[in-house]
Amino acid sequence: MNKQFNRALLIGRWYRGSRGSTGDCFNESAEIAEDGSFEFTFISTDDQGKELEKVIELGDWGLVGDIHFTMTKSEIIENNHYAADLADEDNYHAYRVLQLNSQIFEYQHVVTKEVFILRRVIDNIGHC
Repeated sequence: MNKQFNRALLIGRWYRGSRGSTGDCFNESAEIAEDGSFEFTFISTDDQGKELEKVIELGDWGLVGDIHFTMTKSEIIENNHYAADLADEDNYHAYRVLQLNSQIFEYQHVVTKEVFILRRVIDNIGHC
């Protein structure tokens, strides 16, 4: 039986970062909106922090049971906005949600089996 995850938990800003064996960094930030739209920003930097590549993807997302899916509709590369080829299967992705709560979003691509872990970005830090 598949788990059910609360769609509302995905709404907001998320982040993940990783470092490659050569010291290069890869960062992803995700803005997931209640209306089903998303903006994903992918930035690669070298070991000195110099930006190598920046790509922004815009599109739609959804969550059904434990399946999260995305459809990229356009990209921004070097400040140029390009429409995505909606006939290209690489613009569609489905993921099995492994964990989703107020702080962690862990999911696995259904084809490649690659696992991703995003952490929620908190804009307002409360004081007690």
